[in-house]
Amino acid sequence: MAGFGIYIHWPFCKAKCPYCDFNSHVRHEAVDHLRFARALARELAWLAGEAPRREVTSIFLGGGTPSLMPPAAVTHVLDAVAALWPVAGNCEVTLEANPTSAEAEHFRGYRTAGVNRLSVGVQSLREDDLKALGRQHSPKEAIAAFRLAARVFPRVSFDLIYARPGQTVAQWRDELSHALSEQEGHMSLYQLTIEEGTRFFDLEQQGKLVIPDDDRAAELYAVTQELTARAGIPAYEISNHAGAGHECRHNLTYWRYEPYAGAGAGAHSRLEAGADRRAIAMERHPETWLAQVEARGHGVVDDQRVTPAEQATEYLLMGLRLAEGIDIARHETLAGRGFDPLRLAGLQGLGLIEATRQRLAATPRGRRVLNGIIRELNS
Repeated sequence: MAGFGIYIHWPFCKAKCPYCDFNSHVRHEAVDHLRFARALARELAWLAGEAPRREVTSIFLGGGTPSLMPPAAVTHVLDAVAALWPVAGNCEVTLEANPTSAEAEHFRGYRTAGVNRLSVGVQSLREDDLKALGRQHSPKEAIAAFRLAARVFPRVSFDLIYARPGQTVAQWRDELSHALSEQEGHMSLYQLTIEEGTRFFDLEQQGKLVIPDDDRAAELYAVTQELTARAGIPAYEISNHAGAGHECRHNLTYWRYEPYAGAGAGAHSRLEAGADRRAIAMERHPETWLAQVEARGHGVVDDQRVTPAEQATEYLLMGLRLAEGIDIARHETLAGRGFDPLRLAGLQGLGLIEATRQRLAATPRGRRVLNGIIRELNS
């Protein structure tokens, strides 16, 4: 049976990182955490009415900075999920956390609330780069917080950003080697991308920020694959690496194109609706979302049907990120047609894809040029 995930968005941060284009907001007045938690519970109740009787296989608290939530607020939200849907006995419950000492003080409270997996946003082990990234912790503080998380939670992820301004291959090799000596089975290793609307975008436009060019980024990517594979945590997705059994089940729900419900400001859902799916989006502004939920039970601003043909494209976009690839028969059923054999043969000849009768996957080289592969397959 397909998984069913619940995403909870906590939109607040202490400061806005200059590379971040997520729906995150800084508030200089105190946030009423429990009021927002109650609103999350109410919106979850509305979502349960739209997707009843599904067994929840994963819950993910993302942001923003969910580790700013007091444990009582996390408890309130998780209790709401358990009251609205049946929850699998092995349900994965992840919370994203910053490794500041103040936020680490909440770790044991989150574990008591029901969180069983922590994703720790270390981002860098170099002091200067942490400052440039707008992070509020030191390398020493990050390692201490990660070690505490590994003692408290059954599963943890060590998360880093690379291809940073001025970063050399030798620096990344040393930094990643250090991180691999600390990891506990899962790492999220993201190449820095410059997104419009961020401070880094403005600086790049002004010529004040230069990130590694494509050739250097490819070298950094190759080192990432080499070292993680040697450490026994190969890539199971473009930016995620894990030992067997340590993969993030919630994110696999997205990449395998399984249904999920999202609550909170700016959250998205993909719910089954017969042959179609519903693509639901919530109001992005936190206080506006709060007012809408308190007035009518949800913050929905968009609710569209996704046809089977559109689902086929989404399935391809998500599934080819995975080393396991996609189920060809499932794609054909959604698309109403098979792939062009000549295009498949051409991509195989270039070493960009691997295909059997049952599955189609991008090779490690192919995952570097995934957009081009998808355009070719959709032509």
